[in-house]
Amino acid sequence: MDFWSRLLAHTPLASASSRRDFAKDPARRLHRFEKEYSQLLHIWRNSSSLAHDDEAAEQIEIRLQELTNLLSDESRRPLPHPCIAFAAAKQVYIPVAKIATSSFNEWIVKEAVLFFASLIESEEEAFVENDAFAVSLTNLLVRITGTNSIRLSADTESRVVELAFNITTKIRLNPQILNAWFKSQQNGPPTAKQLDDREKFAGRTQKQDFPLFYLLVDYIHHEGKVGDFARTGLLYIIEAASSSVMLEQWIVESDLSTLMATGLGALYSQLSRKLVIDHPPNELPPILAFSDYQHPKSNYEIVSSCSFEFQSHLDTFLSNLLFWQDVLNHCRSVEVKSTLLEHFQVIFLQQLLYPSLLESSDVDGGSSVAVLTYLRRILESLDHPDMVNLILHYLLGLPDIAGPVSAKSGDKVSAARKRKSLDLATMMASKGEAAADPLLFNLVDLILACLRSQNSQTVYVTLQLVSVILKRHHRYAVITLLYTEGVLGESQHRTSGAHQQEVEYLMSLAGSVGGQDNFDEIYDNILKDTLVRLENHPCSIRLVTPRTSTHNHKLPEVPDGLPGAPRDVRSHTLHPSDPLLNIVLDRLETFFLNPVDINLALTETIFDLAVCGFMHLEGWFMRSPQTYEYDEEDDSPPLPDPPLDPDSQEYIEYKQMQSMRESRRRPRWTQSSLPRLLKTLQTLCDQVVAYRETVPRFDDLLQQRREAFQIADSASQPLPLRTRTPVSQASTAVASTSTIDRPAAFDDSRNTSRERPSGLEGFAQRILSELGTPTRSGSPRAHTKDPKRTIPDRATSGPPAPTDTPLRPPTQAGRSFSPGRPITPSAPDAFASQTKAFQAIDQSILARRVGLPEFKNAKDSQLEPISLSFDRQRTAGGVSASDEKLAADEEAKAEEGGGEDALLAPSEDEQADDDNNEGDDAHADGGTPTEDKTVSVSHVLTNVIVLQSFLFELASLVQVRAGLFDEVRFA
Repeated sequence: MDFWSRLLAHTPLASASSRRDFAKDPARRLHRFEKEYSQLLHIWRNSSSLAHDDEAAEQIEIRLQELTNLLSDESRRPLPHPCIAFAAAKQVYIPVAKIATSSFNEWIVKEAVLFFASLIESEEEAFVENDAFAVSLTNLLVRITGTNSIRLSADTESRVVELAFNITTKIRLNPQILNAWFKSQQNGPPTAKQLDDREKFAGRTQKQDFPLFYLLVDYIHHEGKVGDFARTGLLYIIEAASSSVMLEQWIVESDLSTLMATGLGALYSQLSRKLVIDHPPNELPPILAFSDYQHPKSNYEIVSSCSFEFQSHLDTFLSNLLFWQDVLNHCRSVEVKSTLLEHFQVIFLQQLLYPSLLESSDVDGGSSVAVLTYLRRILESLDHPDMVNLILHYLLGLPDIAGPVSAKSGDKVSAARKRKSLDLATMMASKGEAAADPLLFNLVDLILACLRSQNSQTVYVTLQLVSVILKRHHRYAVITLLYTEGVLGESQHRTSGAHQQEVEYLMSLAGSVGGQDNFDEIYDNILKDTLVRLENHPCSIRLVTPRTSTHNHKLPEVPDGLPGAPRDVRSHTLHPSDPLLNIVLDRLETFFLNPVDINLALTETIFDLAVCGFMHLEGWFMRSPQTYEYDEEDDSPPLPDPPLDPDSQEYIEYKQMQSMRESRRRPRWTQSSLPRLLKTLQTLCDQVVAYRETVPRFDDLLQQRREAFQIADSASQPLPLRTRTPVSQASTAVASTSTIDRPAAFDDSRNTSRERPSGLEGFAQRILSELGTPTRSGSPRAHTKDPKRTIPDRATSGPPAPTDTPLRPPTQAGRSFSPGRPITPSAPDAFASQTKAFQAIDQSILARRVGLPEFKNAKDSQLEPISLSFDRQRTAGGVSASDEKLAADEEAKAEEGGGEDALLAPSEDEQADDDNNEGDDAHADGGTPTEDKTVSVSHVLTNVIVLQSFLFELASLVQVRAGLFDEVRFA
């Protein structure tokens, strides 16, 4: 060997090449494996205690790591695999498991777990099906996770649960593997016969049959990856019960249902008993920021809904609840499902959830707010029909109906479930806990009582709960929460003339609010959203599903085999005396004094009452056809004389034409025929007119508020570079009336760049620069027919007259001094001075407090407003000298008191009055004290925008339903 050859022989490159050659040689790999295994056994046998011998423990860890690396490397190489075969033949895993369990060393335990994982992943030698392998691994897992074991780190614990999950994956793919891991003791050890009922109920004799099962059960409540592995692995085992009657019976008799129910109850008990609904200061929705919203007070007992700790506890509880749902979805055994649901009802519903609802109160700091919020989140999260039916069936006090008994699994499983039910009843009786009876006070009673509460937060969360029930579980509401009447035939549908008249009336109400936005585009977006909401309602599937055959006109049936569940919804209407409807309308009457979030919930509830395709609007929303009265004179051209032969085709066509002509006639518009909802909406629009006539610069301030919402919406969206051009007047900033999570819808096409932002815009930019308002959800429909919309100038007591004028109220006469409009660059100093002065005026007006307008004469819908303590001094062409003096005074106050922000805040006396009025939103009878209640003009402006958007949504609802559900009679 020359010099270069000897040099290369000792370089790292040569060593690496040697290792690669060694790895390719199966014989050399096996020799290395046997050597490492022998050293492992030698070190273990010569060490008295690995827990106290650090050097020996370290050597054991190194040897185990080397064995694992050899197995993993070999499994990726082509056959043969002598190391894996040697491990199977010599049962290497048995001493490895004993070493790990006796070491009390986490590093050794971790390497042993990896060693077993490498054997399982090799998918050779049938390790998972081997009884000795299953016993060794089971003993290892039980010992290292038991009560007397060492505390494992999060990483090691995750690897342990992942290893158990990998085994359940193998069982799911090959159910025959189950025999090696599940050993049912049919007769049980002699000591088991001596256990009392409590110990049998706790499953003392079950764990030794299936230790892997209980290992996963212990980790199902953990967060993160550990909990995911445990829950999914347990689902795979429950799914495998369908192929093993013995396992099915064992699961029924085990304490799985008990552990799951008590675990869910423990997580529910960790939730705060008292709660206030709030938003983080830096994430307050713009629609609340521009109102009189005040953050509620929280302390050590009353928790805020936006606190991190509360959100963490609530998320953990809901994730465990969803695990219940996943278990029922994966379980194919009727007996296992019945056992789980029975324990869910007895342990969770009867012993925890219903008592918390029964004991709640809105005068003790928010316990009603808490439990109603939890119930709402539960009903929002669940969609499994069995769980939903069980919860609502019990809480609403529906009568129990015994379901059919299934005998698919044989008599053994059925007998086991009966024994488990008896054990459950015995345990509850031994605790002395009698089941609460919802027949005396059910969820409907609680909802109606909370809607009459004086606590605004209680009213808000109750309305949210009602909306969830109406949207997701409407068939339960029809027979319990609502006072409904059945409707037969199509004779109760409104005529085409009445329909067109009522749509125009709602549009005229929306137009009377005023504004300069692109309402055509706004209404088109609302139409698309309404169509999506109607189609997605659970009751509408039988109405919107296309028929499969032209000869089969029967609606598709929705399968439903739930015992005690309500029948499918039939055609019905809401009785005008319905308590829920009237309480909601009582709240609606004080719309402008209500908190904005209350109004959002109110409008959402009213909308949800009318979404169901089987709910007829006539009588409580629209005029009833029985109240139609027509004028004797008919302006339409007369029809030709009828044919003489009544049996002829011409006579039949004549009668059809006459019927169609009659349906197109518009009934006489009288206040006595209007439902209370339409009357209330008319009153609210008249109140807007009164505010416009008494509040200085009302229209300008209202337009600024729309633009402020536009700025808040665009703050979270990147703006394209644009040249400075005058601001377009077609800004779309109508606030949404559905939920707080959907506060506004804006038109992104509006140019938001301006020379000088107004005082309100600057304030909005400062406090909302990091806020984003979600935009309106888009419709999956690519095209929606653009309706013909007309609007009169002013809503009057008579029917709205059709016109060809687009839906765009006229602008105010005279020059506007609104800071939100473009300013010409001429005389910049003078305009800057004027702008600052009028900013001070605007902020002063916004901070003033007003009540509801009072009317001298209540003549149908023509209501004459009186003064709201404002002195109207505006002129048609500008402002008066008094306004200029007021501007100078307010400007001086702004400079002394801290600028624009100080002007936005009410005075100390006004703030004290507001604090005193807080919480007095309603009497016990559902009314609202309005004599002394006042709010800021800024609050009123936000509610005005909410009202206008709500009117558009109601008009779209009536229009879309007419085409989607064939609700209009044309003949």
